[in-house]
Amino acid sequence: MFQLGKTIVSEDIIEKDFACNLSKCKGECCVSGVAGAPLEKDETAILKEIYPKLKPFLRPEGIEAIEQQGTSTISGLGELETPLVNNSECAYLIFNENKIAFCGIEEAYNKGVVNWKKPISCHLYPVRVKEYSEFSAVNYHKWDICNDACSLGKELKVPVYKFVKEALIRKFGNNWYLELEKVAKGHKG
Repeated sequence: MFQLGKTIVSEDIIEKDFACNLSKCKGECCVSGVAGAPLEKDETAILKEIYPKLKPFLRPEGIEAIEQQGTSTISGLGELETPLVNNSECAYLIFNENKIAFCGIEEAYNKGVVNWKKPISCHLYPVRVKEYSEFSAVNYHKWDICNDACSLGKELKVPVYKFVKEALIRKFGNNWYLELEKVAKGHKG
């Protein structure tokens, strides 16, 4: 672990390799699980505001889940999350013609319909951020459904922090990311 400003960062994000391999995993991270994607408080208001614009991009079962549960939910642990379809898949996911899961929010963003890409937790994945009163913990989340992403990352020599560069800058700012790059260059894993 090392500290960058008010963050404590796991060395795994500079030591481990990762590059999503959607042709292999089919976006399984949005399909499997027991919880929705973590949301920040301000993101719940954004989802509520843009939902009418997202609706044409979503699947009927996703729309039904959102209209029953709301654009965001609160877990049993009091954490904000995206709603789920069948207690498994994210209500905002869509599938392409090859049955690969994609984010309906990001699809609306890519088409210029909304100006918000997707929840930061999704954009950052496989990096997870846990907020504490004095600092943020920045960790690599290992999940066996991402084994193909780890293999591809290793093959392409893409460390986790480079794979999620845009998201890390979105979350922490460009200066923070430049400092992370300096640490990575000086790090011997």
